[in-house]
Amino acid sequence: MTQVKKNNTQKTSKTATQALKPFSFSRELIPNVSDTDLSNYRETAWKAYQALPFPSRKDEPWRRTDIHGLNTADFGLHRTGQDQDKLQLDPLCIEPVSDVGGYVGQILAGSMEPSQHLDEEFVSKGVIFVDFLTAEKEHPELMKRLLGQIVKSDKDKFTALASALAQDGVVLYVPKNVVIEKPLHSLYCGALQNHAFINHIIIWLEEGAEATFVHESTSPSGVSEGQVFHNGIVEIHVGKNASLNFVELQSWGENVWSITRECAQVMGGGSLEWIYGAIGTRLTKNFSDIDLLEPGAKARMSGFYFANGHQHLDHDTQQNHLAEETTSDLLFKGALLDNSHSVWQGMIHVAPGAIGTDGYQSNRNLILSQDARADSIPGLEILADDVSCTHGATIGKIDENELFYLLSRGIPRGEAEQLIVMGFFAEILERIPFEGVKDRFLETIREKMSN
Repeated sequence: MTQVKKNNTQKTSKTATQALKPFSFSRELIPNVSDTDLSNYRETAWKAYQALPFPSRKDEPWRRTDIHGLNTADFGLHRTGQDQDKLQLDPLCIEPVSDVGGYVGQILAGSMEPSQHLDEEFVSKGVIFVDFLTAEKEHPELMKRLLGQIVKSDKDKFTALASALAQDGVVLYVPKNVVIEKPLHSLYCGALQNHAFINHIIIWLEEGAEATFVHESTSPSGVSEGQVFHNGIVEIHVGKNASLNFVELQSWGENVWSITRECAQVMGGGSLEWIYGAIGTRLTKNFSDIDLLEPGAKARMSGFYFANGHQHLDHDTQQNHLAEETTSDLLFKGALLDNSHSVWQGMIHVAPGAIGTDGYQSNRNLILSQDARADSIPGLEILADDVSCTHGATIGKIDENELFYLLSRGIPRGEAEQLIVMGFFAEILERIPFEGVKDRFLETIREKMSN
């Protein structure tokens, strides 16, 4: 279902017919890696990047998202250790949460150096939790086995670029039957105007392993001059009978354009709980795929987004049932203010022979102002018998009865509306395992509504 409000048809960008200029990046920016196979991976990705075209609105996944305002030719590439003394970050945003089993912080500002630690009890069991470049240097044999197995570098031009040039990111590897009782936390923080930040995240749980991992991406708000470009890849593997709780939250500043491709594969008896939250950026285009590869695999994905101003948030989700007796459950909720625009495109794909599939997807949107707009496009592609698949979408305003009830109790209108929006998101936010992280997002929602 698609909602288009009267007198609010989307205007075509003046530059919509212009081709994007090439990035100014060169092959010399590929990080030096001593291992030949890892080096070849980046070289192959670079060749794919050069050969592939930029996506356009003629391509179905991009039809509702115009990226022609991206100043591709103006970006320099962020390098670790680069001087960024002019960047001011809110100390609250870069403070690691407490009581974690491991932490990887890539805080790209001034003299603040990347930091990381992992409890010794997990190190002794063979767990690896380090930044991406360290993983390439210190664990090349492992990286050769994991890198690019889930997200192929030639998927599109932006994926190829990230595969070739990423030097930031995180690698989490949990060996067979190892259970990490404490949550792990990583933080990717910082933004330098007219620069690109490119990262690659790999999460790999072997058979019977268990872990909870929270990853945050953030940058200063209130920056209006000079674009920032973020390009990322996330690869997730959940082995047989393994269990992963992955929480991914982004609160990029309003001058950031973010394009990411993420894919998870779940093996037989494996379980994935994936929570995705987005409240930042000027423009977001995110692909999130889940591949259920063996019988008994199951995944639940919960997403939330809150847009205001002229933000454009586009989320493209895919639930692929590729074996018998697999289960997926997806719920995305969004609220929109001002002139913001959200797009959610979802597809449940059931492959031939995938009998016993149980798939569900839903997208619910709360429109909080006259000129906000939400496009919601659920879809089913069923090529097998004996399956249960449902989908749905809703787009509406604040319930007047709920608002009247709160107003009748003496609660001011602004506060009453905030309470209703908080309640709308509550079932998803409660799944975030860190109170500090949850509080940061709640405070951002309050700020957006109060403004």
